[in-house]
Amino acid sequence: MSTLETLENGLEATITAMPAGECRRRLEALGLREGKRVRKVSGMPFCGPVTVLLDGRQIAIGHGVACRVEVAEPMSKEGASAGR
Repeated sequence: MSTLETLENGLEATITAMPAGECRRRLEALGLREGKRVRKVSGMPFCGPVTVLLDGRQIAIGHGVACRVEVAEPMSKEGASAGR
């Protein structure tokens, strides 16, 4: 299992687990839920935000939260772009 934070830039993966409580409710309000596919656009160095592409929208997520959103094994870059 990996997290949004450790996912390589440009790769797609499916969200498998999310943090509990208020953090989860806020992420769900943005459209992030278990089973959704996201593509990591970028991760800023030195614990900066992680930007993901979800349903055609870019969403920035704080580093601490991105470390707690688990994703399934990512698709290869070739496989991810072939589906688009």
